[in-house]
Amino acid sequence: MKERRSGKSNHHQDNDEEVHHQNSHLTSFKFAKLFDSEASWDKDQLGDVLHWIRQVVGLLCGLLWGAIPLVGGIWLLLFLAISSGIVYGYYALILKIDEEDYGGHAALLQDGLFASLSVFMLAWILVYSLSSF
Repeated sequence: MKERRSGKSNHHQDNDEEVHHQNSHLTSFKFAKLFDSEASWDKDQLGDVLHWIRQVVGLLCGLLWGAIPLVGGIWLLLFLAISSGIVYGYYALILKIDEEDYGGHAALLQDGLFASLSVFMLAWILVYSLSSF
């Protein structure tokens, strides 16, 4: 019986170490890093940040476009320009990274583009439909 207990405690200890490792990975990301041009960025971390910036911009623009209410394809193009401009400004002007280290401008500007377009369209159509009818 003692052997089983020690086996269980070792298994429990391994799980605790794994959970601690996962938590330390999550807490290793600091929000101050978002505006630090000297910070080093992993390709996946930068992609995640750019993705979520686009999602927030897509949601905010969709809510605003629907509430005003705006219609037409020109507003879709304006959203794409605003979203891409914010992402470009973030990584080129704030972070001052070398885009070639991360796959070039096309790869960085594409991160989260289609998902944010979906969020934008969903929010725009939903708010416009609910406020206009």
